[in-house]
Amino acid sequence: MLLNLHIKNMALIDEMDIDFAENLNILTGETGAGKSIVIDSIMLALGGKTPKDFVRKDADYGLVELLFSVENEETKKRLLELEIAEAEQGELILSRKIIGNRSVSKINGETVTMAKVREVSALLLDLHAQHEHQSLLIPGNHMKLLDRYGQEELGGLKESVASLYKEYKGLKEELAANTLNEEEKKRQLDLLLFEKNEIEEAALKIGEDAELEELYRTAANSKNIAEGLAKACHYTEEGAYDAVDRAVRELSAVSEYDKELGSMTDMLSAVSDILSDFARSARDYLENNTYSEEEFRQLENRLNIVNHLKAKYGKTIEDVLAYAGNIDEQYDKLVNHDLYVERLKEQVNAIEDNLKKQCSILSEKRKQIAKVLAKNITEALVDLNFLDVRFDMVFEQTKDYTVDGYDYAYFIISTNVGEEMKPLWQVASGGELSRIMLAMKSCLADSDRIETLIFDEIDVGISGRTAQMVAEKIHGIGKNHQVICITHLPQIAAMANHHYLIEKKVEGEKTVTNITHLNAEEEIMELARLIGGVKITDTVIQSAKEMKELAGKAKVN
Repeated sequence: MLLNLHIKNMALIDEMDIDFAENLNILTGETGAGKSIVIDSIMLALGGKTPKDFVRKDADYGLVELLFSVENEETKKRLLELEIAEAEQGELILSRKIIGNRSVSKINGETVTMAKVREVSALLLDLHAQHEHQSLLIPGNHMKLLDRYGQEELGGLKESVASLYKEYKGLKEELAANTLNEEEKKRQLDLLLFEKNEIEEAALKIGEDAELEELYRTAANSKNIAEGLAKACHYTEEGAYDAVDRAVRELSAVSEYDKELGSMTDMLSAVSDILSDFARSARDYLENNTYSEEEFRQLENRLNIVNHLKAKYGKTIEDVLAYAGNIDEQYDKLVNHDLYVERLKEQVNAIEDNLKKQCSILSEKRKQIAKVLAKNITEALVDLNFLDVRFDMVFEQTKDYTVDGYDYAYFIISTNVGEEMKPLWQVASGGELSRIMLAMKSCLADSDRIETLIFDEIDVGISGRTAQMVAEKIHGIGKNHQVICITHLPQIAAMANHHYLIEKKVEGEKTVTNITHLNAEEEIMELARLIGGVKITDTVIQSAKEMKELAGKAKVN
């Protein structure tokens, strides 16, 4: 259930808190007062697109926070599977902060992706915004509604079909990829042999590439190394070594007069030994690390071969050797290609038989559930003043299998006696679509574990007796669910368990939107405004009182 909606710096809203309650929550207000801002803010928090210039111009950021209490154990379990922190505590805060051109969404204080937000929000809230009923004009949506209605009975079957379809599709793709003529088969065999020989002839060793690169770097700079080392030897042998050697002799001659001079002599002697060792090491290095032109070319060619194979078959020598290891398997597969293809066909046929069987079972179960759904929707439509309505679902079989089986299903309807039943998108007007969607929502609400439903102006295009029936239907949904409904109709507003008024006011030099939870007297006055418009007379107020009393009796009945 949605406990609280907090909005800050959005459009005309400076800062607003709305505490929602159980059952039916009604929001009313003048056109332009900011009702749409409330819905847009909720949709924004649920992962929707940010309307242009939605954040107040004088604000650094905009913020929407939704506080939910989660009581359904199945929903808690699903939230835990989605790794939502503290989901088992039964409380969830979903927020979205808009800063310039970017936004940050969080669930219980943890930053999450938009995809995760949409997954989570689908478990908590069902929002029927303006014109959403137009989705009924898309035939592909009809079976989704059916599957949602029968999710408990269909869930396992759909998973089985989806798994089989994935396996079937993979085998079909593999079979298509391995359909070769003799010429193509010979070409691939020749290519595999060439690749195998190319790798085997190279006789690669693991770690060889790093060693070759080091040797190549040294060889390529051997001339510079030799010149630098020769100069270093010259400076030490001709200058530093002789100077230090003379210094040792001089210090040795006077060290007998003072014991401290002996340690200094030892220090100089050590330096002389180091210089001598350096000269010896340098000569050895120059003798052992010279490269002929031929040796350099051989080293360069070997490195080119290794790098060529790495570029062609893998980033490392290990990858190249692994590729070579797979060639034999591919070669054997091609040599025995006809047998391999025959086995693939057998696998495809076997999995297709199983898939067809499961699709048939799923289809039959769907048809059974569709009869129940059509019956319930028909009853709900009658409640909504479709007195002579007939409603059903037609099933056709798709040409190919899909992840949802082989069913193509869509709703058909007749709203008048003697009229032929036709697909929904061919006959329903805007106002009728709105009521049909409400009928479906009322049926789905009974089977859904979603606790909160939001209706934004479900009353478009209706009035009079129909409006009263819509009001009673919405109240009926509110008995077992939390319903938040924005409306212009007094008949619907009168059914409220909790009534909120959204108003636009001028404060200082700016226009802001505020919301008020109405008491009983204020609720009557708001109903009078909805009934009478600008001029509210005593007669209108009396009518509002009577409407509220009648609504109370309708609730009891």
